[in-house]
Amino acid sequence: MASHKFSLSPKSVPMVHTKYRSIQTEIPAPGTAEIFSRLEKFESRSMQGQLPIVWDKANNFSVSDIAGNCWIDFTSTIFVANVGHSNRRVSDAISRQLAHPLYSCYAYANPVRADYIERLIEFAGKPFEKAFLLSAGTEATEATMKLMRMNGQKKGKRRRGIICIENNWHGRTLGAQMMSSNLAQRDWIGYQDADVHHIPFPYPWRLDSLNGEEFLHQGINELAAKGIDLAQDVCGFMLETFQGWGAVFYPKDFVRAIEKVCRENSILLAFDEMQAGFGRTGKAFGYMHYEVTPDLIACGKGMGGGVPLSGVIGCSEVMDLPDVGNMSSTHSANPMACAAGLAVLDELRSRGLITEAERKGKLFRSALESIQKRFPERVSWILGNGMIYAILFKDPETGKPDAEFTSQVTECCMQKGLLVVHTGRESIKLGPPLTITDDALMEGLSVLDEAIAEVVEND
Repeated sequence: MASHKFSLSPKSVPMVHTKYRSIQTEIPAPGTAEIFSRLEKFESRSMQGQLPIVWDKANNFSVSDIAGNCWIDFTSTIFVANVGHSNRRVSDAISRQLAHPLYSCYAYANPVRADYIERLIEFAGKPFEKAFLLSAGTEATEATMKLMRMNGQKKGKRRRGIICIENNWHGRTLGAQMMSSNLAQRDWIGYQDADVHHIPFPYPWRLDSLNGEEFLHQGINELAAKGIDLAQDVCGFMLETFQGWGAVFYPKDFVRAIEKVCRENSILLAFDEMQAGFGRTGKAFGYMHYEVTPDLIACGKGMGGGVPLSGVIGCSEVMDLPDVGNMSSTHSANPMACAAGLAVLDELRSRGLITEAERKGKLFRSALESIQKRFPERVSWILGNGMIYAILFKDPETGKPDAEFTSQVTECCMQKGLLVVHTGRESIKLGPPLTITDDALMEGLSVLDEAIAEVVEND
């Protein structure tokens, strides 16, 4: 998390009263510091670093604190609330399940699990045939890694290498952090798996005159120079569907070239769809932007509408590699999570939210590009698709990333009634629920514009 530390001291800010925002106290609100102090005393500090707001309620695209202040939410609880906070269909499904005396049943069968698995595979479409459900995203990426390596074992690969992309992020457990390339955050492990390899990410500012395919083969050639043979030493290719911190999508030809490499060398192609799945990018799954067919997709976040639910989806041949009892999880596929998952699928379909995300995404991009034109000396990039965008800031004198300016804009947005994702670096992530109305979306973007202008003026 960022070195920037948000102040807990209440500050007088202009009062705000609009249809979608209400700031009626000092910010942070009275009582906030006390709750933060209690948490700091008893909770691991790894949970610190977010904006100083104590959430009390969240409905649709609005978040309210303990003092009744109300924000337009551009975070979706880090892209969980795709169908809106406290979605009525999801809430009703959970209530019905709570009224039925079965909360958990380990791996024993239950009807709602059968219903959900069938609907999930239908939603995923071909070539997907089976799923394995879990509770957290990092469990799903770990399971994906396991499946790729088990498939390599079955194929008789000499080594069970996994190729990943630099600066992609896959979770906080051991295997997930091995596949991520943040050296500082995985230093606790004490070693690096010699069969997890990383190649460079094709940032638009890094491609120079190369196309995506040429850039990919540069990275693969670097692996070959180290003695890594794709056909014998690699069993999986793991991609975060877009790079999370900045909503940076790959060039299409980069991913399509990866698919070709995988097919030619009996390598499984997997996507980490945690942030991208379930309509977020204007498609059912984000990998669809690249017009490729993965072997495995790891899902979470928006999958459960706020209930812990994640999973891996793939073809039967790969999903059935673990023997009976070889891959299970205590809370996997519990009835309450499956009921919520079904409700999410129903909501996406009945309200046309995927199509809506694509349509609203065009409004989103247009407004952000207008902001970039207004502040060309401060805004370096606008990146994203559908209902996930990032705005990247730079120092006007050096042109280098400016994390401190970004934190100040984030804080100013908070004071004005807009919640955005504080990444701790030069980017602000923007991902409202897919259910947000057009006018609330545009009001939130107007607040972002105001906050940038105010920080620039006071800089």
